[in-house]
Amino acid sequence: MKYIYIINGRADKAPQYREFFEQLKGIPHFHEVYTTLGEGDATRYVRLYCDLHPEEEVCFVACGGNGIINGVASGLVGYAYSSDHVTKQTGNKTIAILYFGGATEDFIINFPGRNFRSVKDMLAGTVTPTDIIQVNDSYCVNVCNIGFNSKVASRANELVAMGKSAHVAYTRGVINAFITSRFNRIKITVDGERIARGPMVLCTVANGRRVGGEFNCAPDAKVDDGLMDVCYFRAMSLLRLLMLFPLYRSGGHIGSRAGKNKVIYRQAREVVISSKDLIDIYIDGEQLPGSQFHLKILPGALPLRLPKLP
Repeated sequence: MKYIYIINGRADKAPQYREFFEQLKGIPHFHEVYTTLGEGDATRYVRLYCDLHPEEEVCFVACGGNGIINGVASGLVGYAYSSDHVTKQTGNKTIAILYFGGATEDFIINFPGRNFRSVKDMLAGTVTPTDIIQVNDSYCVNVCNIGFNSKVASRANELVAMGKSAHVAYTRGVINAFITSRFNRIKITVDGERIARGPMVLCTVANGRRVGGEFNCAPDAKVDDGLMDVCYFRAMSLLRLLMLFPLYRSGGHIGSRAGKNKVIYRQAREVVISSKDLIDIYIDGEQLPGSQFHLKILPGALPLRLPKLP
C-alpha cells in the first residue's frame, strides 16, 4: 500500500503541518507528500494519478479541514462510483483524513472517538463506505448551504483570507447575514415535492451534522445512511430568528417551540434548488454560482479509511 499525503500549499498553512512532518520521520512506510498548487489542484492531481496508475494500491490522505477533504474526495469518487450506481471501485484506491488545525473540522466530528491527528492510528485503520452528495458536476462531503448560510460563508471566507480565525469569521458572517439575507426567493424541491412556498431564510442539505465549526445544522444526519438531511427555515421576523439562532448552534432547532411552523426538516435522496436569479450555493465552504442545482446522494461512494478506535 502506498500513501500519498496531500497538503495545502498556501504559505500561511505551513505551521499547521509541523506536527505532521514530525510524525512522518518516525514511521517508516511507503509514502510521498504532494503539496497543492492552488484551488482545485487536489482534485486534478487525484484524478490524474488514478488515470495513470489504475492497478496501484493507494490511499490518498487529505491533510487539513473541509476544503482539502472535499478536493481529494471529489477527485477519487469518480473512480469509486458511477452515475448509473454501478461501482467501478476495485478496492485499490481509498481516502483517509488527518487534521492538524487551521480550518474547521466539521466532517470528522461524525466519527467520535477516533484520533484524526495520528498518522499511526490512520495506518492501522479500516475502510468503511461513506456517502457523498453530488451537486451538478461537483461533490459535497459534508454540507451544502443556500440563502442565509451562503451569505455567512461568503463573508467568513473574506475574513479568513484577511487572517481572522474561523470562529471569529463565522460569527461576523452571521451578523452580516442577519442584516442582508433574511428573505431569499429560492425554490427547494425534495424528492419531487416542493417543501414550502414564499421567501426563505436558509436551507442546508447535509451529509454530516455540523457546519461552520459550531453550528449543528443537521443533528440527526448520518454519513452512511444513504440519505441527505434537509433543514429549511421559512422567512420570519428578526426577533424570531434571533430566538432560533442559539438553538441552531446547539442542534435544538428541530422540533423546537421557536421553530414551530418555520423550520422544516426532511430526509431525501434528491433535492433540486432553483432561482430566477443567479445565486450562490456553498459546498463544504466553497462557492458555486448558478440558478439551478441538482443534488443527489451517492450511497457508500467514498471508501474512507478511518483511524483505529482506541
